[in-house]
Amino acid sequence: MNIQEEIEARLAEQAPDVEVLLAEVLGGHTVRLFIDHPDGVTLEHCERVTHLLPDVRERYALEVSSPGTRRPLTKPQHFRRFLGRHARVRTRDAADGHRSFTGELVGADDREVTIAAENGVVSIPYADIQRSNLIEE
Repeated sequence: MNIQEEIEARLAEQAPDVEVLLAEVLGGHTVRLFIDHPDGVTLEHCERVTHLLPDVRERYALEVSSPGTRRPLTKPQHFRRFLGRHARVRTRDAADGHRSFTGELVGADDREVTIAAENGVVSIPYADIQRSNLIEE
């Protein structure tokens, strides 16, 4: 189980109203955790999540924050929710000669996201995405 799955499992039990957007290990010693909540993320939400993750805090320094304007997109439902918005999608390997695509999200199903980028419309399988986030237009 990776760190994101571990955190999602814990919060699903103890804070089901909080959605884990992205959990990433930085430098081997810090976990950066982006969360969301239907009513928006408050300082209280961040503090609550921090206290619900003592096992993670024993192994890592833990940073919990709201997604902000550069909201991470990590799941098919995230991409579907933000169709019509602009995003940057970075792939693990080159696709169509590029590793970074910036443009409007025009499609998202359970297998891939479609983005109208500067160099045309491209479909990218979720498994090929290294990192993606909304960008300000």
